[in-house]
Parts: sequence; C-alpha cells; structure tokens
Amino acid sequence: MIVLSWVVWLIAVVLLLPVLSDLASLLAMLGRPPRPVPPPQMPRLLFLVPAHDEELLLGATLASLSSLDYPRAQYETIVIADNCTDRTAAVATAAGVRCLERHDTSKRGKPYAIDWALSRIDLAAFDAMVIIDADCVVDRSFATAIGAAGPLRGRAAQTYIDIRNRRESALTVLGVTFSVMRFRLMNALKRRAGLTVPFGNGLVLGMDILRAEGWKAFSICEDWEEYALLTARGVDIENIPNAHTYVQEARSLRQSGSQRRRWAAGKYDVLIGCAGRLLRSRRIGIRQKLDAMAELSSPGPVVALGFALVLGTMAAALRLAALPLLLVALALPIVRLALYAVLALRLEQEPWPTVRALGYLPIYLLWRLMVQLSSLTMIGRSRWERTERHRDAADQAAIGDTPQSREVHAEG
Repeated sequence: MIVLSWVVWLIAVVLLLPVLSDLASLLAMLGRPPRPVPPPQMPRLLFLVPAHDEELLLGATLASLSSLDYPRAQYETIVIADNCTDRTAAVATAAGVRCLERHDTSKRGKPYAIDWALSRIDLAAFDAMVIIDADCVVDRSFATAIGAAGPLRGRAAQTYIDIRNRRESALTVLGVTFSVMRFRLMNALKRRAGLTVPFGNGLVLGMDILRAEGWKAFSICEDWEEYALLTARGVDIENIPNAHTYVQEARSLRQSGSQRRRWAAGKYDVLIGCAGRLLRSRRIGIRQKLDAMAELSSPGPVVALGFALVLGTMAAALRLAALPLLLVALALPIVRLALYAVLALRLEQEPWPTVRALGYLPIYLLWRLMVQLSSLTMIGRSRWERTERHRDAADQAAIGDTPQSREVHAEG
C-alpha cells in the first residue's frame, strides 16, 4: 500500500505541473505590460513540405500555398518526396513547385528528410523557414499573418493548428475544441508571461537561428524535440495565432490509434533525452524550466482528465495516505481543464456540435487511457509510420477560403 501511495502521488505531481506553471504565469503577468507589436514585414519565406506517399492530399496542400495573399516573389514552396512509392513527386511537379526526391531507407522519417533537404537549399535566400505537413491546407492570409509578427531572421514561432475536417465525427469536433484550448488560450497565457510555446505543424524558424543551431531533432516527435532543444538554448518561441493551418484529424479510433501511441511514446523519449539539458540550462529561468517540464511530461488534456478521475476514485476507495491532500492535488488538473474547456466553448461560434460531442468523451477517455498505457512499452523503440489518410469534405471546398477559415477569422 505504501508503494501504491507513492506511485499515485508521483502521477499526481506530474499532473499538477501544468497547473503550477499556469499559476506562475498568471502571477508573472501582474504588472507586466503587453509586448509591443513590431511593424509588419514581408519576409522571404521558405515553405518546406516533407511528404511520404502523400499523393492523396498533397495537391490540396500545394494549391493552398500557391493561393496565398502574399507577393509570389517573396516565398518558395519546396516538397521533399521522401522514400515515396506513389505519385507524390509527380503531384508536386505538376503543381509547379520544386521537388527534392530522397531515397534512403536507412534513415526514414520526417526529421531526416528535413535535415537532408536543408543541405541542398540556399538558405541565405530566405528570412525564415515554415514546415508544413503534406496533409494540411493554409489560409490565404497565412504568410501575411506570419509577416505581421515582424522581422523573423532571429526568431522562432508557432502558428495556429486547426482542424480541416471539423464536423466529420465526434473525434474531429472535439479536436477543434482542443485546438482552441491550446492555440487561443494556453499559448496566449504563456506568451503574456514571457514563456515559449511548443512546436507543431506550421513551425517557423528564422534563418539566423537555423544557421546557428542547425537541425538536430531526429526523434519520432521532432517538433517536441526541436522545442526542447531550442528552449534549453534560450531561444524564445513565439505564438502567431492569426496564421492558420488546417490538418486532417483522424476520424475514428482505429485510424487514430497508432498515431496517438507513437506520439505518446515519442514525447516520453524527448522528455527522457532532454530533461537534464533543460534543467541544467543557464539560459532560462525557473518558470521556463517548470513550464517545459510540464509540457513534456503532460499526457494531454483527455488522458490527464482520465488519470485524475481514475486515481482519485482508487485513492478514495483504498483510503491512501494523506487522502484529503491527494484528492485536492488530483482535482486541480480537472478544474484547470474544465476552465479551459468552458472558455474554448465561449470562443466557438457554433458550440452545440461540441456540446453534443462531449457525450462521446467517456468512450474516448477510456480508449485514450489504454493507448497511453500501451505506449509505455514503445518508449525507446518507437519508429516512424505513416498515418492513414482519407478524403474529406474540406478537400472539395475552395482552398484558402473554406467555411472553416471564415469561421475562425470571425472569432478572432
């Protein structure tokens, strides 16, 4: 029973880290003036699109990038056809973009493809690089919103990741709410408190940073690893909430399973590999260290909710040591997530689909807990696999001017 109490307390502390980081951020905001908005720029942008067997959706991705409301001379799109066995390269060529074909089965996956491509591109011709997944589309104003952030050569940033098939299933509807929680609320709080935000699809790297730091992220979760490495080096990763990418969310548990399992195991690998570097870094303060550890150890909102509920119920039934304090510790993450969810619903123009989708949450919660636990067996040996793709209603809409994009910009 003593060992069980220690295990439950350890998990409770991990679940508490995001709560503590948010409280520290709120305190840091007191009396802190908003950051001045730099004058908008027209930086020369490189859109790098790593693609492995993406002929199904790549055309829509490239069409959205070619339709940007941005001077054509100020950006270039380059596709990396990485170990492809389909028509990915042909689709890229037909779209009129430069395509780099890579064949190296010993080093498979997106991070190796990025590193390989960067050695073959004249980086001096650009101010910043934006990495775009081959299954997403972007708003017509995507590049303009990035330019509005000001000079980019010495900066790093993360754009807004939204859901393109937002009404396809209960899973995709919930995905929209989670995106609002992350990119409209959590990241905004971090930036007001002077903290970095995590990377994902649509990450922006200034060329001065890229030349100084190089590309060193080669794990299965290269975006989380790049976030950890740059944060430890003291690089400030900013938030660009008005630049929207729309990714295809898995519409079923079967389609999502392998993806979530890989992500969870890969994120734990990054935590194990980068925790010491972050904690020892002399370039960041204690609040940034706390927040980075909270981000890397957090299992995500649904899994955190599930763990808190299950462990709280078990602790009460077994009457574990220091039960009242333990229940408070497990309740605080639930309260935090509930507050974010309520605020996210208030920001959505059409909240009722999300309210209805919440009825699916118990099933999804139990499934995510099983996936998370099974991912523990993959730590240290997770390998890259391509997620199954499908056509959705967003593929039929006008690229760059979808109802989804108009809805999001109306919210802003």
